[in-house]
Amino acid sequence: MKKIIVNGLKYQYPQADVRALNDISFEVEQGEFIGIIGKNSSGKSTLCQSLVGLVPHFYKGAYGGEILVDGLEVKNHPISEIALKVGIVFQNPFTQISGSKLTVYDEIAFGLENIGLPPAEMHERITEVLKELDIEDIKDHSPFTLSGGQMQRLAIASIMAMKPEILVLDEPTSQLDPAGSEEVFKTIAELSRQGVTVMMAEHNMEKIAQFSNRVMLLHEGRLIDYDTPEKIFSRVDLADFGVEPPVYTTVCKALNIKKNGSDVYPVTLAEAEMLLRGTQR
Repeated sequence: MKKIIVNGLKYQYPQADVRALNDISFEVEQGEFIGIIGKNSSGKSTLCQSLVGLVPHFYKGAYGGEILVDGLEVKNHPISEIALKVGIVFQNPFTQISGSKLTVYDEIAFGLENIGLPPAEMHERITEVLKELDIEDIKDHSPFTLSGGQMQRLAIASIMAMKPEILVLDEPTSQLDPAGSEEVFKTIAELSRQGVTVMMAEHNMEKIAQFSNRVMLLHEGRLIDYDTPEKIFSRVDLADFGVEPPVYTTVCKALNIKKNGSDVYPVTLAEAEMLLRGTQR
């Protein structure tokens, strides 16, 4: 079942000289984990904002094409309606925290209160996400006393508690340490396995390669390629788009070690280790 359909999407910010997104088309199946990669200003954040309706409803400008999220045409429906189906986590958690709640627990409850969820179910959801993101010990803390990493986990928890059918994340682990980043990726991957459709813009290529079903390569507002991690990271021209492959892929490229019976290189540590050991026998 297709959860996202994008046809000929074009967008140009007011006063900008070039398009931020230029004739982009793609489809996403339910439960897929899609990684979005590209150098800065490639269009990743604009695409994420388009999927939740911030473009064109909040950010004005020249807009063309169409986006269907779970059957809703984004430009024809208000953000409030789209938000019931699509949740977004921003790179900077300070843009996401309401600022009106005194505890982490109440901040997570904020969105649930707005949709009128019964108190018992609200408590159950909050308890679940606190545990999943390992922030149970700070549930009574003020959001304004948290570290950057804790604040980002709170932002993610607030969206996860809403149980969106589609989850869009714009570099959500940029303020997390490696352990925190790993936990977030594992949690998001588990949501994907449960049927949540995930779109994640991210600079950590190792994590994108490990968890994504498919990867979207953007450059200067254009969709360059959309394929499996192995196909994308095996491209010989990847550096031309300002992207470095996972370190494991780089090593195997240097040694010309490809996956058995294919023309692609391994993209994860497990794959690379297995092939490297095979060459040493």
